Amino acid sequence: MTFVQGFPSVAAPGARVLILGSMPGRASLAAAQYYAHPRNAFWPLLGAILGFDPAMPYASRLQCLRERGVALWDVLQSCERQGSLDAAIDPRTQRPNDFGALFAAQPELRAVLCNGATAHRLFVRTVLPALAPRGSEPFAVHRLPSTSPAHAGLRWADKLAAWRAVLAPLCG
Repeated sequence: MTFVQGFPSVAAPGARVLILGSMPGRASLAAAQYYAHPRNAFWPLLGAILGFDPAMPYASRLQCLRERGVALWDVLQSCERQGSLDAAIDPRTQRPNDFGALFAAQPELRAVLCNGATAHRLFVRTVLPALAPRGSEPFAVHRLPSTSPAHAGLRWADKLAAWRAVLAPLCG
């Protein structure tokens, strides 16, 4: 098992949408960039939905997300894992990020979009029960198809349609 540490959140004041992965894979960790694996569909999907070139420099892509009110993070801050697959995460070593602090700093967040089943399961089981109630303005939690190349059971067009149906209205 290898100890892996995630990245800080990417968010600008006034973010309305939070996209969550589970934990960066090897390619992302090596590049120090979210969704750096060349076959991961994340940047092409978001580029198609939000109207930016997914091939532009990483910092520019992050800026496009910030300008559209989209924050980016992972459910886990650290864990031990063999390889890059979510299934290889050792559950005994999972340490979630500090979502209480993020939601306090981003009171306009209205939706959490989980990139795949593992991110959704971890968020719902580990994070949600520990979050303080947000009063009359709760947020919606959506499970979306994973953009990972390991999730090859769904065509790109179907992933795009699912992501567009949820994300486009939130960023419009």
